Amino acid sequence: MSARDTQRAKVYDAEQLVRGMFDRADEYGNRTVELYGSHLTLPVERRFASVASVQTYAEKVLALNWVRAQWDRAEAPVRVRSRAGATAAHYEAADAVLAVPLHTGGTAWALRELVVLHELAHHLEPAPGEVAPHGPEFCTRYLELVDGVIGPEAALVLRTTMLSCGVRIS
Repeated sequence: MSARDTQRAKVYDAEQLVRGMFDRADEYGNRTVELYGSHLTLPVERRFASVASVQTYAEKVLALNWVRAQWDRAEAPVRVRSRAGATAAHYEAADAVLAVPLHTGGTAWALRELVVLHELAHHLEPAPGEVAPHGPEFCTRYLELVDGVIGPEAALVLRTTMLSCGVRIS
């Protein structure tokens, strides 16, 4: 039996806020944001055009030396596929499949780095089913991926937003 996923809504709320910050930075061309009195520059978040480009990206992230050194599951290949629904990306642990919705309603909201790193953080879970899918361990792993791949500024924004939404981090 899987652990109860009590933080899921809070994690999703925080992510939606952060994705909105990145969207506005892209839209207006101003990457400088104020966060609790500090000014920082958001790095560029990669966007993807296809399942194949997400697959290539996922393979490259899992092949990073520091990722392989930190998580044994990085050696397990992940397969990316399109998902029919438009509301969420998800990870299927049984088959190591990352499912992402493609262009729906004129948007490709899931074909972005933050979403793919979220799903890869699920893939890297050392003991699926033993801990909550969006529990403190997951959040820490996700933040470490964002820090190491997108950059420390993105991780700081995500961490502070998670904490302000009541997310527990280990």
